[in-house]
Amino acid sequence: MKKSTGFIYDESYFWHDNGSGALNMPSGGWVQSHTYGEDPETKRRFKNLMDRCQLTPKLTSIRPKPATREDLERFHDTHYIDRVKELSDHNGGDAGDHAIVGRGSYEIALLSAGGAITAVNAVMNGHVTNVYALTRPPGHHAEADQGMGFCLFNNVAIATDYAKEKYNLKRILVLDWDVHHGNGTEQAFYSDNEVLFISLHQDRLYPAERGYIEHIGEGAGKGYTVNIPLPAGTGNAGYMNAFEKIVEPIVNEFKPELIIISAGQDPNFFDPLARMMVTTTGFYRFSEFMKKLAEKHCDGKLVLCHEGGYSAAYVPFCSLAIVEAMSGISTRVDDPFTNSLGAPVDTLFPHEEEAVNRVVQEQSHFWSMEQKSSQR
Repeated sequence: MKKSTGFIYDESYFWHDNGSGALNMPSGGWVQSHTYGEDPETKRRFKNLMDRCQLTPKLTSIRPKPATREDLERFHDTHYIDRVKELSDHNGGDAGDHAIVGRGSYEIALLSAGGAITAVNAVMNGHVTNVYALTRPPGHHAEADQGMGFCLFNNVAIATDYAKEKYNLKRILVLDWDVHHGNGTEQAFYSDNEVLFISLHQDRLYPAERGYIEHIGEGAGKGYTVNIPLPAGTGNAGYMNAFEKIVEPIVNEFKPELIIISAGQDPNFFDPLARMMVTTTGFYRFSEFMKKLAEKHCDGKLVLCHEGGYSAAYVPFCSLAIVEAMSGISTRVDDPFTNSLGAPVDTLFPHEEEAVNRVVQEQSHFWSMEQKSSQR
């Protein structure tokens, strides 16, 4: 029987070395080394949990192929690529703003970007219906000429450009639910009307001055960037309100041929680098919602690439819930941390609804914003 969900990972992803630090700061001075934010354990433990609950063998395991230099150059400047390689070949260093390159990180970053490309090929060629790519280092903050926020090369932007060229696609949706704004991906497609970029993120978190409602694209791409900044403390209900009132009507009008998601699990309840309140139930709902939109518009062609998520204890459960929704396979693994929470994570508060309504008003200049039918 064909397994409809693919899973991409490589042990090398866990070997990218950020150095030492605490939260989002490198160690030194008054910062004593502790658990650094972008730590491989959040992803390694997710893979361990999948193996432990026997979900991995029920998926189609796919080995990633490294991206080529040509793949990177679809988005990144040549001098920046050279800079990352030089740091990687010697003693490492920072390739921008909190984008640490360790020895050998260049080759691992090629494999991470290649994982996103491999995922695109898998769904476009019909090998699987959808794919979860456990890529590391992450990518959505990386801009054309610099790395940012733990990201070296922009995996999703590179894979999207590849999909446009390889498969002659004219309508690709890139949705980013990482709690931090996907500034690099936005930069890549800000003037492009063939890529619809939607970012749901905590308002005014990171990077500074990015992801505002009025950032809507420019030139031919005006209206094809949709920023949804949500107030701190938003939980499952607040996010689902945004999916139903903003994402669904715009996607229904855009009619994508492929959907790619930057899946950062840092809106989770326990994340040390954010202040959102999403639980495993929320991540399951996000994924199920987007899976249904993919089935409606593009025969289920859906790619998820792992981005952020910094609670080593909780991210594995959030990510597991996502893959359960994608595959339709229940593992019967209960969330040991938040199953008893209920409100406020499942309560829609007035200030959260107001934030969504402001986006609806802005985007109504470009999209009909008609809510024909909710998926819930």
